[in-house]
Amino acid sequence: MSDDAPPPGIDAGIPNPARMYNYFLGGKDNFAADREAAERVLQVAPEARALARSNRAFLRRAVRHLVAEAGIRQFVDIGTGLPTVGSVHEVAHELDPGVRVAYVDNDPVVLAHSRALLSGTAETTVTVQGDLRRPEEILAHPDLRSLIDLSRPVAVLLVAVLHFLTDDDKPAELVSRIRESVAPGSHLVLSHVTDEERADEAREGAAVYRQASTGITLRSREQIHELFAGFRLIEPGLVPLDDWRPDDENLLARQARRHLPTWFLCGVGHTA
Repeated sequence: MSDDAPPPGIDAGIPNPARMYNYFLGGKDNFAADREAAERVLQVAPEARALARSNRAFLRRAVRHLVAEAGIRQFVDIGTGLPTVGSVHEVAHELDPGVRVAYVDNDPVVLAHSRALLSGTAETTVTVQGDLRRPEEILAHPDLRSLIDLSRPVAVLLVAVLHFLTDDDKPAELVSRIRESVAPGSHLVLSHVTDEERADEAREGAAVYRQASTGITLRSREQIHELFAGFRLIEPGLVPLDDWRPDDENLLARQARRHLPTWFLCGVGHTA
């Protein structure tokens, strides 16, 4: 992505959370304003880069579990962010090439990059423009419905996205509306930032996002747990990122990150 020529309609001077996250992950799809904002976060919360990687690792483990153990063959990834190595379809297709994935985002840069990346996978993936504040529109989108059968179980991924909604957006209600729209046996994969530990640094880091295109709302463990209303959390429940069903692949990484503050909580739930 060139700082000199941003895509039409994109204000490269305003930091964007998806591009900041891309920077934390070591990606190149970001502008100077994104990098400067991300560095301000790192000044007060130097663990942010490692937590971003832990969040992606949680996503990959959850997808593997759902395909291999829960028999899920459909995923709707809402707030997908900029494509990176180990995206949902890549992880799922390692186990079953027939798994279908719908990526959803409201950011035009994310949509453009996602469509370019997925240009050769039209039979099993689709990219849809949608806003989480209007979940019924997302799930009724003709492109999504052409690939995803909502009469069958589906995994809805809300990974590092609900904290970009304010309390006025009523995130628990939005999740409930999604739950009511999917078949029994469906799953919810969720991660969310919290100020449970080292609250001052967490709040300073979140304050940087107030100057970005979307701010962050830190929520308590109890508030995050409420987002799973109507879902039964599977073991190990609502836990820090690296504690959700760790595997041998990330053992060394977990040891290196064992002193990270609990600024993210994550979990996977399912409907009866």
